[in-house]
Amino acid sequence: MIKKDVLIIGAGPTGLFCGHQLGIIGLSCEIVDNLDKAGGQCIELYPDKPIYDIPAVPECTGEELTNNLLQQIKPFNIKFHLNERVEELKKIEKRWNVKTSSGIEFDVAAIVIAGGVGSFEPRKFPVKECEKFEGKSLFYSIKDKSIFKDKIVSIFGGGDSALDWALELSNISKVNLIHRRDGFSGAESSVQKVKELNDQGKLNLFTKYQMEMVSGDKKIEVVKIKHDEGEIKEIKSDYVLGFFGLIMQLGPILNWGLNINKKTVLVNTENFETNVEGIFAIGDICSYPGKLKLILSGFHEGALAARGCFKYAKPDEKLRFEFTTTSKAAQERLGIKK
Repeated sequence: MIKKDVLIIGAGPTGLFCGHQLGIIGLSCEIVDNLDKAGGQCIELYPDKPIYDIPAVPECTGEELTNNLLQQIKPFNIKFHLNERVEELKKIEKRWNVKTSSGIEFDVAAIVIAGGVGSFEPRKFPVKECEKFEGKSLFYSIKDKSIFKDKIVSIFGGGDSALDWALELSNISKVNLIHRRDGFSGAESSVQKVKELNDQGKLNLFTKYQMEMVSGDKKIEVVKIKHDEGEIKEIKSDYVLGFFGLIMQLGPILNWGLNINKKTVLVNTENFETNVEGIFAIGDICSYPGKLKLILSGFHEGALAARGCFKYAKPDEKLRFEFTTTSKAAQERLGIKK
C-alpha cells in the first residue's frame, strides 16, 4: 500500500503541472497513466507538432513541453506508474483506497483526475487492407516527421490536425490532402493556406473523396480514392496519415458516482472539485460554463485543484498563499538555496 497525500490520474501536461503545484505547497503525490510514457496527448498524438499558445513560450513541440514540465517537477521526486489504469476506488473513513489494473494500491486523501479525454484511441480507416500497414507506412499520429522527408504523403481528414500536418509536411514532402467534404472543420486561416498551396502546385487537395483501397507489398505504394459521384483516382503514396479524431472511453470513471455530462466531469470553478468530496477533475475531462480546452486553462485548473486538495491532506493546517519569489518554504522544496 502506497500512502500519499494525492493521487493524480493522468500524466499529460495538466497532470504534470498539478504535481508541481502540489509539491510547491508541501503535498506529496504519485501519478498513474494508462499510456507507456508521460505527456498524454502531447506525446501520443503530436510530439513533433508546434504549439503556439503557451504563455511566454512563442513556440514549442509537444515533446519539448513535456520534457520541460518533467524537468520542472524533478525536485519533488514524483513517482510515475505507467501502463496502469485505475480500476477501483472506495472511501475508507476520510481517505481513498485506490487500486490499479495490476493490483497496486494507494491510500490517499484526495484524487485529481487529469485524464484528458480518458482512455483514447484514434478513429481508424474502415478499409480492411489498412491494418497490415499500420505502424509501418500508415499512421494516426506523428512521432518523427523526418521519416516523411522527400516522400509522397497522403493525408486524410479535414480538422486541425490534418490541416496543420499538411502545411507542416508540405515543406519537406509531396503532400496529398484528401477530405470527404468541401468544407473543413479546422481553422479558417489553415484552410486558406492549404488552398493557396494547392493553387501554387505545392500541395494536392482532393475534396469529396474518401479512401477506396490501399495497396502495396511490404509498404504502401498506391492509394485509391473515390469521389462522391463515383470517380476513382489512383495516387502514388509512400505514407498514409489518418486524422479523424479520437474515440473517447471514460472506462471505470463512469462507476465512481461522478456527475458526468457528454463524457466530461462537471466541476465547480472554485477549486475544480467534482460532486464527490475529495475528487477533483482538471484538463479536457472536466467541464464548466466557459470552459476552454486549452493547455493553459488546464494549468490554471491544476493550480486551484492542488490547493483544494490541501484541506483533505492537512485538515488541521491552514494554507497560506505565498508567491514562490518570496516563500522560503516553496524555495526549499524546489531546492533553491539563497
